[in-house]
Amino acid sequence: MHRSRLYGVFVDSPRAEADATVSFWSAALGVTPERPADDEYTVLPGAAGHELAFEVQAVDDAPRYHLDIETDDVAAEVARLTALGAKEEARHDGWTILRAPGGHLLCVVPVQSDRPFFYRHARTFDS
Repeated sequence: MHRSRLYGVFVDSPRAEADATVSFWSAALGVTPERPADDEYTVLPGAAGHELAFEVQAVDDAPRYHLDIETDDVAAEVARLTALGAKEEARHDGWTILRAPGGHLLCVVPVQSDRPFFYRHARTFDS
């Protein structure tokens, strides 16, 4: 048995356009961006309510959107999602990048939320 939940929505932006992307989305959604020093992610707190993260990620790739699913068992969640038809693309620093049927990217990541929050909101799946 493991738990997982949709953690967040990520706007992947080419690095050269990341600042403009952050400016656009923070103004469009009425929030103040927070960017840790030397981080490729800019958090837009509260942009998607308080249950979902909404972040801009600077990437060395084409612009797109992706979702993160956080879980207390990455291997079990990857196995569950691949059984549903997702294909593994890559592994990186403890998370796994999958491509869902239809071609959309998603990342399966260890728990990112506050643990009590995660356990209150995550769904339980048989491993």
